[in-house]
This record gives sequence, structure tokens and C-alpha cells, in this order.
Amino acid sequence: MGLFSDLFTWWNGTTLSTRLYTSRHGTSIGEDSFGNKYYEDKNNIGPAGKPRRWVIYDGEAEASKVPPEWHGWLHYIVDEPPTGAYQAKSWQKPHIANMTGTAQAYRPPGSILKPGRRSGAPADYEPWQAE
Repeated sequence: MGLFSDLFTWWNGTTLSTRLYTSRHGTSIGEDSFGNKYYEDKNNIGPAGKPRRWVIYDGEAEASKVPPEWHGWLHYIVDEPPTGAYQAKSWQKPHIANMTGTAQAYRPPGSILKPGRRSGAPADYEPWQAE
């Protein structure tokens, strides 16, 4: 199923056309801790005169798997790609992928998908009533 999925699916990895385009037009820039690989256009000409930048995901194509240091480089927020181990600020949480649609998704109190009841409204709250 490997060749078939490479030819006809994009959601579980790179397609054959992406691999061909990358080998012909891309320069490898680096790799992150998740195994995603980052590339830049060899010709240095892309949208708005800037070199086109892209990522090839390791596994399923999920944009939330791009860590913050590489996100900044992909979106031209910083010019230089991250080098070495990223040193997070003391207030930053570790990066996690988007959990929407999974059992680990956030469910606030009162959600129909979370058992239990949410806490009542504070005493100073007065609901609006039609007259």
C-alpha cells in the first residue's frame, strides 16, 4: 500500500509529486525534534520576492506539529532558521500537537462530552429576563 498511498493521498505523508518538487527545487534547511524536515526554494524567488519555504511532515500532515521556533521561520517572522537545541523561555509550555477530535481533547466543565456538572453561577450574576 506504500506506493499507492504515496501517489494518491496527501494527509498521511508526502505525495510523490511533493517529493519530486522538493528534490528538484528545494534546499534542505533543517529538521525539528518531531522529525519534520524544512526546505527553502533554491532560486530564492517566491511569493512577494521572498524564497518559498515549506515543511515535509514526519507522518500525518498536521500543521500543529510545527514547533514555535520553526513556525517563526516558515512565516518569515525570523530570517534565520533555528540552530541547535531550542531554549524555551521559562514561561513557555512544551509544544503539543492539536488534540481536537481525540480522547485527549480539552472539554470544559459543562460540555456534553464531559461527565459531571459545571459549577453554578456566582452570586452576583443576574440572568437577563424578557418582560
